Amino acid sequence: MDAKTQKSEMTRAAIVGAALDLASADGLEAITLQAVADRLGLSKSGVFSRIGSREALQKAVIEEFGRRFIADVFVPAMQLPKGLPRLDAIMRRWIIRMRDVEVKSGCIYTAGAFELDDREGELRDVLLQEVTRWRAALRRTTQQAVDAGHLKADTDPEQLVSEVSALAMGLLHDARFLRDQRAAERAQATWQRLKISYQA
Repeated sequence: MDAKTQKSEMTRAAIVGAALDLASADGLEAITLQAVADRLGLSKSGVFSRIGSREALQKAVIEEFGRRFIADVFVPAMQLPKGLPRLDAIMRRWIIRMRDVEVKSGCIYTAGAFELDDREGELRDVLLQEVTRWRAALRRTTQQAVDAGHLKADTDPEQLVSEVSALAMGLLHDARFLRDQRAAERAQATWQRLKISYQA
């Protein structure tokens, strides 16, 4: 990669990062080329030349949030054996990430879902694809725990995924809205009880 290309990629990453910060604070609709340009000291045309339209930038933000989320929560857990050790690590890392990242800056998956739930279009489709991909990974990991004999044979992976997703949303609500300093601790205790209820 030549120096010019490398600089362009770095600038694009900075643009997406600034837009992600903006979306985390104020929602996906707050993203505009001008707002991002102002944050970075660039011209609006400079942002457009590297990213394209506002919609392209919004999509890039959702995809970047997903990449960071998977890198923090899912990828490290893959080093553990299939089954409950892996599922438990995912849940532990998810709660920690919510406590350390999303509680402070907001969650694109959760806030974006409420923002776009009654709208049709490509932006909603991109967010739906990211959330669906995440839930599919959780279902696979749950099924592997069933197959390994770690969870009860009649465990419904879809039900467990629904329950842990509700746990995550509850954590964000209690930490961000109620400002409960112990929300992550409570979420971890809830996961431990849930895990025991499913264990073989």
